[in-house]
Amino acid sequence: MPDIAGLIDTLVRPIEDWPEPGVTFRDITPLLADPNGLRAVIDAFADKALEIAGGPIDSVLGIEARGFIFAPAVALALGAGFIPVRKGGKLPSTLYSVSYDLEYGQATVEMHTDAIEPGDRVLVIDDVLATGGTMAAVADLVNQAGGTVAGNLVLIELLALGGRDKLGNTSTAALRSY
Repeated sequence: MPDIAGLIDTLVRPIEDWPEPGVTFRDITPLLADPNGLRAVIDAFADKALEIAGGPIDSVLGIEARGFIFAPAVALALGAGFIPVRKGGKLPSTLYSVSYDLEYGQATVEMHTDAIEPGDRVLVIDDVLATGGTMAAVADLVNQAGGTVAGNLVLIELLALGGRDKLGNTSTAALRSY
């Protein structure tokens, strides 16, 4: 197994002052372009999922937009289904919806009401855990559907922003923390 933290340090480039001054954006496109790096990350996600979930996983939920990149591949590796959670207004059927506060406004996430069966165990994947607002809203969606978040996995966690604190006792892991 390769050194995942080192691989992420090498293949995820920091972009200073984007999208606004004082913010360091983590650009994953070099990682996505490297087939060996991408495979190593997917394998690490699948291994970590089995470690933190404490049991079977029925579905892997990916958060729009960059969670969509990793979640389907991890779902295939685990023999599970894939559930997309989208930003408000992008799904065509009956929905669960949660609005939440951002540091600069409000956002909404939505999921089809038939995406999760009551009792399903769901793994949530995204690229970055920052303030935790989006991931906490997604947990609300899963709970509305009668499912359980079996674990949260992210590529990168920004520790100084304290996002994990909003996720309660749910097992949460990052492949790289800063």
